[in-house]
Amino acid sequence: MCKLSGYLMPHPPIMVEEVGRGETQKVISSVNAANVVGKEIKELSPDTVVIISPHGPIFADALCIYDFFLKGSLAAFGAPEVKMSFERDDDLANELRKRANQHGIPTVTTSEVRVARYGFKEELDHGVIVPMYFITKYYSNFKLLPLAFGMLPYEQLYAFGKLIQESAKVLNKKIAVIASGDLSHRLTIDAPAGYDPCGKLFDEKLVNALKKFDLEALRSIEPSIVERAGECGLRSVWIMAGALDGYKVRSEVLSYEGPFGVGYCIARFKPEEEKENLSGEFNKNSVKATDTQEKAEDPYVKLARYTLETYVKDGIIPDLPIEDLPEEMLTKRAGVFVSIKKHGELRGCIGTFLPTRKNIAEEIQRNAISAGCEDPRFYPVTAEELPELEYSVDVLTEPRPVYSLDELDPKKYGILVQKGFRSGLLLPDLEGVDTVEQQLNIALAKAGISPDEKYQIKKFEVVRHS
Repeated sequence: MCKLSGYLMPHPPIMVEEVGRGETQKVISSVNAANVVGKEIKELSPDTVVIISPHGPIFADALCIYDFFLKGSLAAFGAPEVKMSFERDDDLANELRKRANQHGIPTVTTSEVRVARYGFKEELDHGVIVPMYFITKYYSNFKLLPLAFGMLPYEQLYAFGKLIQESAKVLNKKIAVIASGDLSHRLTIDAPAGYDPCGKLFDEKLVNALKKFDLEALRSIEPSIVERAGECGLRSVWIMAGALDGYKVRSEVLSYEGPFGVGYCIARFKPEEEKENLSGEFNKNSVKATDTQEKAEDPYVKLARYTLETYVKDGIIPDLPIEDLPEEMLTKRAGVFVSIKKHGELRGCIGTFLPTRKNIAEEIQRNAISAGCEDPRFYPVTAEELPELEYSVDVLTEPRPVYSLDELDPKKYGILVQKGFRSGLLLPDLEGVDTVEQQLNIALAKAGISPDEKYQIKKFEVVRHS
């Protein structure tokens, strides 16, 4: 008999009655399903509950294992009376970290990095407290091991989950692994992170994959959809899935709802008979950026890569390799967007919708450096990362005025909306943007322009180099 089980649980504090009070009814499906999980865990009576939170100390290049005193509350959400503390499973933590080191998976502990320096409090976050609220209602005779995922490739997160299973087996422990995470935060116009049609698309793809525990379907969700969905649970799910590696898994989605523009899903995963594991497939199918670099690159992409690599390594903007560039890059001017990805995830994107330099080549150089080192959403690219990066360059045609919505086509044209100093731009042919109305609403929301205001619309086309 397999001595582990897995769950996906969301963590909106409003699910907790002391926080939500009357508002808790708006998430009653999630509350009811969370109580089902709590009762089931009581029946399973695990020795240890392992929980992966997206709101702990998150690092770009390592997973974090909590080792401060495990206590916390929902005081930040107006319910200081909801407080709890746990005994940490030191044996499982030590075994897990030893195995991670042996397999080259980077880990840190909260004490090693002194998380307070990074703005994290040395207490359990709501990504842990909310799921634990429903578990401890029914069962409390367990030790806890909280983890925070890192921004590592999915295959490394999956491999780390597999090490959780192996560590528990060595120690003869029965464990429950909880992936704490919400789905898209961009389901509706009034969602906290704004609206994006990819939010609904991501939630549908993820929930359908979980219903069948179809990890190939999970892996096939396009990185652009994941990024635009604004989710916080996918990496937790990959670690939990890794903990079930080598088993045929019976899965069940207990609830899904999207109040407040945020998707909440609760699911359970029961391992049954053993089967071939996924780890080998990950190794065979994972994308190798270095392989891509060995192929003949488009000159636009090659210039972006060369510029950023030189700037990061040597601190200088290199001279243009004029003899290697097409004439149009030296004689024409255009707006340019440079996008950088690492293991399929966005690593930086900066662009100009109108030309600011004397030619396209210089526009690419400027925006490649900005995307790699000045995008405020990310820390600057390091020299160690350079071999893992993939680039694309979008060259925009000059925006033309639009006098009728009939002139628009979201698959062919990008749009620019403007009113005074406010403007919003949306590139064409984006996943989930299928109608002119969708495209226009998103651009207006980005600009902070109400649909009732008077504004200008311009359209442009894009030539992508990748």
